[in-house]
Amino acid sequence: MKKPETSNQKPEKEIYKVAVLTISDKCSKGMRKDESGKIVQELAGKIPAEVVKYEVVPDEPDMIKAKLIEYADDLKVDLVLTDGGTGFTERDRTPEATRDVIEKEVQGIPEAMRFACFKSSPRAMLSRGIAGIRGKTLIINLPGSSKGAKESLEAVLATLPHGLDMILGKEH
Repeated sequence: MKKPETSNQKPEKEIYKVAVLTISDKCSKGMRKDESGKIVQELAGKIPAEVVKYEVVPDEPDMIKAKLIEYADDLKVDLVLTDGGTGFTERDRTPEATRDVIEKEVQGIPEAMRFACFKSSPRAMLSRGIAGIRGKTLIINLPGSSKGAKESLEAVLATLPHGLDMILGKEH
């Protein structure tokens, strides 16, 4: 039998709905295992969250945009974490695709990620990832490398629930 809730009990933590989208030509063709996507899914559980969708797509801007729109508008997830496609190669188009679908850019998140990661690798400054809001969904681009994705997400993870609550209109 369930105990009645008393005023002394803390409310249960919010479980946020998350989608993880790995953007990689090689992973989408089965030429490489998606290690960074697994790491991102594991870390997302700490905010706490339930990963309701995980997919791997090639570095195709129209496909990336379609997935981001689907996750935000149809699945109504609270958070989309992308990994990959944030570098300097010709095929790296994730930030541009993300910018095309967001309504508000959130510059502090990628700034914080690059700053935190720069301490262990000056290459962190080469990540072009962005973050922004579409409707009630926060979208964050992470690097494609396992180390970069892990360190970047860890740098902002503790603050994400507060940001998500603000987007969702909850008291903060």
